[in-house]
Parts: sequence; structure tokens; C-alpha cells
Amino acid sequence: MVNIKNRIRRLRFDNDEMTQEELANRAGCTRQTIIALEQGKYVPSIELAFKLARVFGVALEDVFQYEEDT
Repeated sequence: MVNIKNRIRRLRFDNDEMTQEELANRAGCTRQTIIALEQGKYVPSIELAFKLARVFGVALEDVFQYEEDT
């Protein structure tokens, strides 16, 4: 199982309470994709991951974290 966590919801609220729709439009994906990401039900492509980080103006590692199984 892939253990990739994200801080998308926190980053949206830290950025003037950006809506899921606004984030989706800025990242070039759908609102449903943002919902699935926030719920941990979807792992983005590397391209989408970089686009999301760029929208927030942060490093990729500030949005997504890989956690190894112990």
C-alpha cells in the first residue's frame, strides 16, 4: 500500500480559504480529484503533484509526504 499523506486541505485554508473548485481550476484538474486527494483515496501523478505545489508556492515536500511502512 502506498502511504502518501498530504496537507492540501490545510494549505487551502492557509491560502485565504481557497475552495476546492478554485484549487482544481488553478491546478488544471477537477474538484472531484481534489476531494479524492484530501480524503487520501487518490495518489496524484507527479505532474499534478508539482502543479499543486506551485499553486501554493511551496516545495513538493510541503504538500506531500511519503511514509514508509514500519
